[in-house]
Amino acid sequence: MDHETEHKRGAACGCGCGATPERVDMARRRLIAGTTAAGAAAAVGGSVAAATPEARALYADPEEPGLPQMDMEIVPGRTALVVVDPQVDFLDENGVAWGVVGESVSEQGVVDNLENLFIAAKAAGMPVVVSPHYYYPQDHRWQFEGTLERVMHGIHMFDRNDPLDLEGFEGSGADWMPQYKKYIEDGETIVCSPHKVYGPEQNDLVLQLRKIGMDKVILAGMSANLCVESHMRELLETGFEVAVVRDATAGAKVPEGDGYLAALINFRMIANAVWWTDDAVKRIGSAV
Repeated sequence: MDHETEHKRGAACGCGCGATPERVDMARRRLIAGTTAAGAAAAVGGSVAAATPEARALYADPEEPGLPQMDMEIVPGRTALVVVDPQVDFLDENGVAWGVVGESVSEQGVVDNLENLFIAAKAAGMPVVVSPHYYYPQDHRWQFEGTLERVMHGIHMFDRNDPLDLEGFEGSGADWMPQYKKYIEDGETIVCSPHKVYGPEQNDLVLQLRKIGMDKVILAGMSANLCVESHMRELLETGFEVAVVRDATAGAKVPEGDGYLAALINFRMIANAVWWTDDAVKRIGSAV
């Protein structure tokens, strides 16, 4: 593959030229006609989840499950909402990852579903904890990378100038989605230090949860088979109960596979519970 083609595909060619690759746009051509997250979203507390009917059918649970059907009880004072990477680069059509995650985000109604979870948790007085993903200049000097690490570094996903400098942050791909700011920046939400690859092993999420007495987590955010699944696994390994909100996350769709489907299979096999957003919202409200 020649140098120009490599960059147009959004790959990190490793040439050191400093060029910014164009945003990958493979998934957008597969979007279901006329479907938008906003158009499919249900009101908080409504009986219909924001996932489109097509997506609900495509990713439906098996009619005859072969595994035990597990669940998690929400206990006030012990349960927190954890939202992973509610950031522009994942969730906005102008974000650098939209080309590969946009179809899944739209199918599942993720943008509105996450807001519904924020609203429900705040109304119930439930602790909300955000685990963000940032890259600083020193992170671009890593000597080795995994496949999607290379992609993220190559398209400058979640880039910030400095850990202590917010210049250029407002409205950037690393910033929160605008509609979430009133919930995240309310002085009550805990914003953790950034995770650096996929899981929370390098940030203070577990510490923050333990210090406020939490041992149960309702988990949502981006992206399904990467950061959300990695957070689920680490939280389970450190003794938390975890319920994943299945339509408040989404994954990349690339020739190598459907990241959302890969995650959903593992959520079913590993999590303590797998809920739809409307169910999670009702449970949060009922637990007050």
